Amino acid sequence: VNRSDYYEEMKALARSTRDKYGLVTPRVLRSDLRKIYRDQGIRVDLWPHKLKSVRGAYFNDELGPTIMLAKGLPEDPMVFTMAHELKHHLVDSKQLVACCSEENANAHIEIGAEIFAAELIYPEGEFLEYFSKKGIGRGSCSAETLVFLKRETRTTLSYASLVKRAYFHGLARGGSLDGVQWKKLEEKMFGEPLYKKILRRRKWVSGER
Repeated sequence: VNRSDYYEEMKALARSTRDKYGLVTPRVLRSDLRKIYRDQGIRVDLWPHKLKSVRGAYFNDELGPTIMLAKGLPEDPMVFTMAHELKHHLVDSKQLVACCSEENANAHIEIGAEIFAAELIYPEGEFLEYFSKKGIGRGSCSAETLVFLKRETRTTLSYASLVKRAYFHGLARGGSLDGVQWKKLEEKMFGEPLYKKILRRRKWVSGER
């Protein structure tokens, strides 16, 4: 099987996994992945140490399948990493150890896991359908477009992954979405999020006491 066929197989596996576990929206949460892990008999080990290049790892030894996750990852990266490691369980379990790090990010099994994770969270067909319905053609996707997409679909697929897709399908011009400060852009477009207002209020009240 060549790499292109392999990657298409990973997409198909992700879609069948979505169907099996009733994932029907682009908003996949860690609770959804935990449910899948329980069904698959996967143990989770939250790793407290800060490892700059490692977000997760898959082990399959005498203790059974275990996925190590970097503790403290924000929601979107955590969901993606959990989905990434699920691919290793479903496809690469005979390798015993598969480590998700920057050093081996170009290995085809790691690229396959990235593709599986993205498709599990937000199927490519639904992503492209969004642009079609909005009448956004090739080269017309802006940073603001992706902010609207993320807000409207509530997807947990990260901006980094959305950008990769927009580039891959020619929806955005190469380099046009590089270096965007997404949270600042969100605030500029929609105002300060509620949680920030609450935190500021708490600090103000605490300072008054």
